[in-house]
Amino acid sequence: MDDQQLLNEGLGLMGFGMGFVFVFLTLLVIATTLMSRAVTRWAPAPVADEAPSRRPPAADDDGELMAVIAAAVHRHRRRHRR
Repeated sequence: MDDQQLLNEGLGLMGFGMGFVFVFLTLLVIATTLMSRAVTRWAPAPVADEAPSRRPPAADDDGELMAVIAAAVHRHRRRHRR
């Protein structure tokens, strides 16, 4: 087998392989698109739950919260002072 024939056979095999991969990926994209459309058409949309109403914190909770935050900051500063 001479070099020219070997090169032509290699190029032909490369073209066949690349063509096969291109066709496969194109079919995969088409199948994925069709499945996505089918799912969005037949599957019901998820029902969004209403957000639970949040009550504002009571006024006496603020004082306790501030004390806890102040204690945490004080402890953090005391640990990292060294």
